[in-house]
Amino acid sequence: MLNELNELAPPALPWVSEPPAPIGRYTPEKALEDLPRICYALHLFLASHMVESEEFCHKCDPSKERLYLATGFGLIQCVKSLMSFEDEDLVAAIGHVRHGSAVASQHRKRLASLPTRLAGLLVNSLNTTGVGWIKSMTAIERHAELVYAESLYERAIVGIAYSGDWLAFIKEALNMRTAFNIYRQLGKYLEAADAEAAARGEGPEDKSIDAHFRSGVYLGVGSSNLVLSMMPSRLVTLIELFGYKGDRKVGLELLYKAGGWTKDSQEPGVSHEQEGVRRTICDMCLLVFHLVLSGFTYDGVDINMAQKILEYNLKRYPNGVFFLFGQGRLSLCRSQPAEAIEYYKKAMDAQDQYRNLHHISYWEMAIAYLALWDVPSSLECWRQLEAEATWSKATYTYGVTACLLQMGGEEEREEAKKRIGNVGNLRQRIAGKSIPLEKFVARKARKCQDQGGRLALPALEFCYHFMCIGRAPRSVIVKKMLPLIDTTLATLKTHEKDPSTYEGKQRGYWEDLLLASFLRGVCLRYVAYPEPDAVIDPEEKLPISKADAVAQATTSFQLIFTHGPKIELDHFIVYFAHFELGRLLACKGDKEGARTHLELVISGRPLEVNAAARRGGKYSMENSLHVRTNAALEALDHATRL
Repeated sequence: MLNELNELAPPALPWVSEPPAPIGRYTPEKALEDLPRICYALHLFLASHMVESEEFCHKCDPSKERLYLATGFGLIQCVKSLMSFEDEDLVAAIGHVRHGSAVASQHRKRLASLPTRLAGLLVNSLNTTGVGWIKSMTAIERHAELVYAESLYERAIVGIAYSGDWLAFIKEALNMRTAFNIYRQLGKYLEAADAEAAARGEGPEDKSIDAHFRSGVYLGVGSSNLVLSMMPSRLVTLIELFGYKGDRKVGLELLYKAGGWTKDSQEPGVSHEQEGVRRTICDMCLLVFHLVLSGFTYDGVDINMAQKILEYNLKRYPNGVFFLFGQGRLSLCRSQPAEAIEYYKKAMDAQDQYRNLHHISYWEMAIAYLALWDVPSSLECWRQLEAEATWSKATYTYGVTACLLQMGGEEEREEAKKRIGNVGNLRQRIAGKSIPLEKFVARKARKCQDQGGRLALPALEFCYHFMCIGRAPRSVIVKKMLPLIDTTLATLKTHEKDPSTYEGKQRGYWEDLLLASFLRGVCLRYVAYPEPDAVIDPEEKLPISKADAVAQATTSFQLIFTHGPKIELDHFIVYFAHFELGRLLACKGDKEGARTHLELVISGRPLEVNAAARRGGKYSMENSLHVRTNAALEALDHATRL
């Protein structure tokens, strides 16, 4: 057995000691003896040896009865299923996680009888849900409680991705609620134990609680606080009625605490030897928040912290595909898309065991190439995704089509016409609901067909919705994007007196004019005020001053408000224009003006006179815009980064 395990161990992790092979028959009392093994399996996984990690878990626990190895194997299957998004992978992952949950249940402290539980409502000492109940558990039972919550959390995430109707969605949401409840109780227990240790003069933490359990509680309580803090305000009100509230500051502090990170330190305070098994996962949650979710929120985002976390983990895992993704995303957030592309290529070279991980690189590269306005290279990435990936076939096909139309050659237009009709048929549903981005591309595809295979600035519009304009170097915006928009506007201007002559008397003049004006306003806004984390070349010379860029951007947005009632289909332009003008005013320091426009977006009122043309009162990407608008308003209130 030991020889078989040694054959699986790659030589790339010299700082990880070889774990012993399991010896003898397993009993629940031995559950924590597997922690070194699951640590080793996790290190293999993070070092891009995914298959070896799977095989190691399977060899150590072929019957899947060990608490940490069974649930660790289930976690790997969850990651695989979310990468492929194939039904069979999702179903298999749900089965593994459900089994892991059952194994964890077998290790948990048995609930008291029903009369005792009822009595616990009146007598605290008999309570089976509070800190006292957690304190009465053995160390193994507390670990089992933590692992059980993790299994429910994983099952809920994969189940929501797989669910085809609201009933299944609600069932998984209840699993997540149960997980959050357990995390909350474990967090209170940890706080109480640490407070008691401090009162005894033993230091700020109870040293009898092992780092593996501690890091797991930090991960669960921290991530659940972050998740709840990201909820839209209307949903938060409902959640708070059930006693839940997400505190972003607390969530971030706990995730930092797992690794001993502080704003002033360059290295973490927790060493390899002292860390808990979930410490690196806490780091990954922080990277997702700072580098991915930062497109939808501002409060708490700290790109410099993300850089420190990445530098540390890339020293440990120089070929770690997840951290190479993170480094690429960091470069993209800093408006360095060319550098980002190099990291995504390194991520593809780092491993070839999970082909689905290459699809993440292709997705990110497609976006980065758009930020460089290299449409042909972006097209190739969309083609790769369309051929291989399964997350969102509708989006990939539209990405190919938008790039083909943008390139504008006769062959490209003909190919685009053949493809565009497939977009609507490729849409997926989660919990019986359409994915907003897929709904948007399906609407654009229908519009393209109605207009005989024509769309105005399709790739640049697509670029905006992936936030590529804000991540583009200003030289690219000025030299490539703005001239393209100005050429389109010049063509539209020739039909100003008689819009019915535009494109062979087809409809769409006002929508094309306002879309081009909107994109021009956005480009100029980023010329005047780049993103806070953008790396600016001090030698950069721009042909337009900040004041002129602000004035022209404002004029472009005002044109949309004037002619918005003439829009027939793309009503979202008006709402996004209010959002972008609000952010522009916030950057200028005009908080009241910014608040006026941002509050209009979330007011629910129709902002165009011809609102009756909108079926069901909805417009494209509405929920996404509301999330971003609420975040911008919150940033105004707290004077945080915009």
